[in-house]
Amino acid sequence: MLCPTSVSGRISLAAMAVLVALSLRSPTSAASPPAPAATTTQPAALSPTVHYRSKSIGGVEIFYREAGPVDAPVLLLLHGFPSSSHMFRNLIPLLADRYRVIAPDYPGFGHSGVPDRAQFTYGFAAFADLVDGLMGTLGAEHYALYVMDFGAPVGYRLALKHPERVTALVVQNGNAYEDGLSPFWSPLKAYWADGSQANREALRAGLTPEATRSQYVNGVADGSRIDPDTWLVDQALLDRPGVDEIMLDLFKDYASNIALYPQFHAFFREKKPPTLIVWGANDEIFPAAGARAYLRDLPKAELHLLNSGHFALEDKGAEIAVLMRDFLARSLPAIAPGKPAAR
Repeated sequence: MLCPTSVSGRISLAAMAVLVALSLRSPTSAASPPAPAATTTQPAALSPTVHYRSKSIGGVEIFYREAGPVDAPVLLLLHGFPSSSHMFRNLIPLLADRYRVIAPDYPGFGHSGVPDRAQFTYGFAAFADLVDGLMGTLGAEHYALYVMDFGAPVGYRLALKHPERVTALVVQNGNAYEDGLSPFWSPLKAYWADGSQANREALRAGLTPEATRSQYVNGVADGSRIDPDTWLVDQALLDRPGVDEIMLDLFKDYASNIALYPQFHAFFREKKPPTLIVWGANDEIFPAAGARAYLRDLPKAELHLLNSGHFALEDKGAEIAVLMRDFLARSLPAIAPGKPAAR
């Protein structure tokens, strides 16, 4: 069903960019949400201040970006591979006027610590435990999850640990179904089945500059919309000594997420969190079938397939922000104006 979204009222220059992008499309949607309320979906006139912080969690230095009123509903943004919280640099200011936004980097990613593999087991369970610890330290008892790529299994492991804390889901190319595993995954499946050194070495092809760039530009209608700094920053971090082995460890551990799919699905069915799915439909890694599969367990989820690829925020970020503000305004409690910003 076509579900055009409209916003009226006074808008800032930032909001104008959002609305122009939105006006150029009619999203494919599995539900027909009401039109956004003008008083709750407009970004603030002034861009909120973003803070860049670190905390030691379980002996690991965890970097995170934070913005927004300290008493506002919390949005926890969980990044994908091979990026970091850097992927949310443009989204955070479009949300932080009304929400407390927290976006951490996992160990080995972005600006977080890179503990020695001999002393720290890199895996999705460990990442979820560290993010859990960070949220506890920050006093964030409840949160809506934005999950993308690696962020999906991290976030859904959090949901299994603390189902009562999850207020809503925003799913952006974050897979939880076998339907969403494209042929891209064949070399990884070979490594899961036979953890030989040869199969491990074959996965180094996914750590090259060409592979990193392809995750950003493949499936995008206009490649000139994608800032090359995105893949250059990611690649510089991937090329740090020892990080390649960490990523290969994570490729191996990804199989543990698939084993948890039935538990993720049970969480969806039993807890029925309000869910917005915004998915780059041309993603070669997690195809649109993975997005549609969510509707089996979350039939009331709002599904929007966008003409984009894996990192859809890069060219559809303004569009995603408007969809999120509308969805969150209907799904999360409102806050009173004038609350202090995060500091």
